[in-house]
Amino acid sequence: MKALVVADEVEERLWTSAVHRLPADLDLVVGAGDLPYDYLEFLAGALDVPCVFVPGNHDPDLSGYTRYGGLSMKDGFPAVWPGPAGGVNADGRIVDVGGLRFAGLGGSVRYNEGPNQWTQRQQARRARRLVRRARFRRWREGRDGRDVDVLLTHAPPRHCGDREDPPHHGFDCLHRTIESLRPKWLLHGHIHPHGEPVPDRVVGGTTVRNVVGHQIMEFAL
Repeated sequence: MKALVVADEVEERLWTSAVHRLPADLDLVVGAGDLPYDYLEFLAGALDVPCVFVPGNHDPDLSGYTRYGGLSMKDGFPAVWPGPAGGVNADGRIVDVGGLRFAGLGGSVRYNEGPNQWTQRQQARRARRLVRRARFRRWREGRDGRDVDVLLTHAPPRHCGDREDPPHHGFDCLHRTIESLRPKWLLHGHIHPHGEPVPDRVVGGTTVRNVVGHQIMEFAL
C-alpha cells in the first residue's frame, strides 16, 4: 500500500503534469490539512486514486454537510460541498479508504474565531467520540474486526513535535487517543519545519510523523 501524503505546503510542480512523474503504483492521496481543496482534487484525479483528508485551521468549514440521493445537502437544502470532489473527509470519523482504516481529527488549538479550531476540552470530547466509534466499528465486525491503521490529524500531540507559541500547541488528548486506538501511524501537519530535519517520534507503539509538504509512504496491510 503506497500513498502520496501531503499537508500545509503546496508543491507547485505537483499541480502540473509533472505529477505523473511520481511512482505509478500509488494507491491513495492522504491530506493532513491546510491545503487548497482544488489541489487535493487535482492530485487524486491526476493519479486516479481515492483521497482521504482532514481539514486544517486555514481550510473552509465542512461541518453540517450530508449526502442524500447523490446530492450534497446542508440544513436540509442542496448546497455545493466546498471539499475536494470525491474526497473522503475523515474528521471525527472512522473510514476505510484504499485498504487502510483511518481515524481522523482535524483542526488546531483555538487561537481566534476562524473555522476548524478547538479548545483542548472541545478536542478531547471529539477524541472520545472518535474512540467510541472505532470500538463500535470493531465490535460490529466481530472477532476479525480491524484496528485503526492511521490516526490522521492536522495538529500533533502536545509536546510531540509541536511549538510553544499558542497557535502551534499540540493537543493533549491525542496521547490518550493513541493509547486507546493503538494505530501504527499518527500523521499530522500544521508544524512547518522551515528546512529543518523532522525526525519521527514514537508514542507507545505508534510512529508520529510530520508530513508537511509531500512524501511517499508505504503501509503494511
